[in-house]
Amino acid sequence: MEISAAGRLEVRITTADVGKRVSVRSLIEHGPPGEKFTDTVGVLTSWDNGVLLITRRGGESVRIAESALVAGKVVPSAPARRRGPAASYRELARVAARAWPPVESERLGEWELRAAVEAVPRAARPPGAVTGRRAGFTRRANSVLPLGDPGRPLDEALDAVRRWYGERGLPAYVQTATGAEGTQELLCAELERRGWVREVTAELWVGALAPLADRGDPDAVVLSRTADEAWLARYRRKGVSEVALRVLGGGPSVWFATVPGEGVPAAIGRCVVDGRWAGFAAVEVDPALRRRGLGTAVMAALARQALDEGASAAWLQVESDNAAARGLYAGMGFAAHHAYHHYRAPADGGTGPSHGPA
Repeated sequence: MEISAAGRLEVRITTADVGKRVSVRSLIEHGPPGEKFTDTVGVLTSWDNGVLLITRRGGESVRIAESALVAGKVVPSAPARRRGPAASYRELARVAARAWPPVESERLGEWELRAAVEAVPRAARPPGAVTGRRAGFTRRANSVLPLGDPGRPLDEALDAVRRWYGERGLPAYVQTATGAEGTQELLCAELERRGWVREVTAELWVGALAPLADRGDPDAVVLSRTADEAWLARYRRKGVSEVALRVLGGGPSVWFATVPGEGVPAAIGRCVVDGRWAGFAAVEVDPALRRRGLGTAVMAALARQALDEGASAAWLQVESDNAAARGLYAGMGFAAHHAYHHYRAPADGGTGPSHGPA
């Protein structure tokens, strides 16, 4: 906290600091006995009508009454990262987007509207259907990637987003990120003000690639350029469509790993090699065979292949509540780089700011 020369705590932030990363101490109105203060660190996303809104690294927003402030200061925009290869948010966002490529896309300024849907024969459409499209495969390939200015006011941009996805029979999603330099805490706050709902929060983790190749028994793993019927039988998403296969098989250099089993594979995985990066996904193990190193073997085999193609760094995406996966990847040397979120358009169709709680 900021302490003056006289030894007093001071509030050294103002409304002019909206958009900056801050650290504040505030009074607890109804806290446990003996606890009077709480500290909050994050991006100051608004300061209106005597209330501060601070968005933390994980994307959650904290409302603090101006009258409760005890101390506050601006802090560096991105904390020093102690583990993993150096990378900017924009670099990783583009690499991850290429690993889950859409079937069609359109530019809206510096926003990319992405969709991966398939046509539905007229005879197979449900009564009253107004579109010949089927729900898209994975939100990552069916959401807006907003890496800058959309080239028009935000409300107009969101109207255009809703129309574009509506024409394809899809809900409108915007993928945002928090917790690293250049992420979109301000956009998160604006979406929430307009009633957009955060449905999914996950994290993108990074780590060194070479140590992965020395783990497990990669010789037990079979690599292929395509996802065959056996691989798909283990994949958690059932009934994979042609569009899903295009997304799974898309990317600069894609590899599928399989540990053979009795009928259905014992374990599978997917890796997309893109320059210095190798992105891991769909690492799945037969529940009856877990804790035997099969997932590690899959990643080791894929890491060896990625090293052969010149990659040196690794990334993966893991949901915030998947404790088992987070523990596994932390043990492999991965660490969180930033959180990302999918915001869904409100059902009422409005884009105007809401006046309720953020």
